[in-house]
Amino acid sequence: MEKIKEKMNQLRSEADNAVARAEEAEAKNKKYDQLILEKDQDITSMTHKISVLEAELDKVDAKLAEAKASQDEGDSLKSTNENLTRKIALLEEELDAAEKNVKETMEKLRQVDVKAEHFERQVQRIEQERDQWEKKFEEMQQKYKQSQAELDSMVAGMESL
Repeated sequence: MEKIKEKMNQLRSEADNAVARAEEAEAKNKKYDQLILEKDQDITSMTHKISVLEAELDKVDAKLAEAKASQDEGDSLKSTNENLTRKIALLEEELDAAEKNVKETMEKLRQVDVKAEHFERQVQRIEQERDQWEKKFEEMQQKYKQSQAELDSMVAGMESL
């Protein structure tokens, strides 16, 4: 009986140990279940953060594309601006040349105008001289006719003698 008691004690001890180990295993199992739950929540949280970050990344990519497009447009506008600046410089040079040409032409016109006035005065003076010569010619023609008439009358008078 003693052996049975010992055996019972031993079985009790083993059963107690087994119960203790089972309780310990259940506690560990609960602890691991809790840890798994926390990790699942962390995974869910991280997944949400990843999706938020991916959305932000998409936005940043879009902004980057816009910035590149703006930069390209800015470069294009800069190039256009440089071309227009060159054209303006050329047009200003042409304008300066045209203004110089206009000044020279105006000076020549003024000189031609002065010469024209001088020639007009000469024409007036020559016309006055012509008028005087025509008047003298008419006077001389009349004198010639008178002289011719006198000569004819003298010749007629001499012939009659």
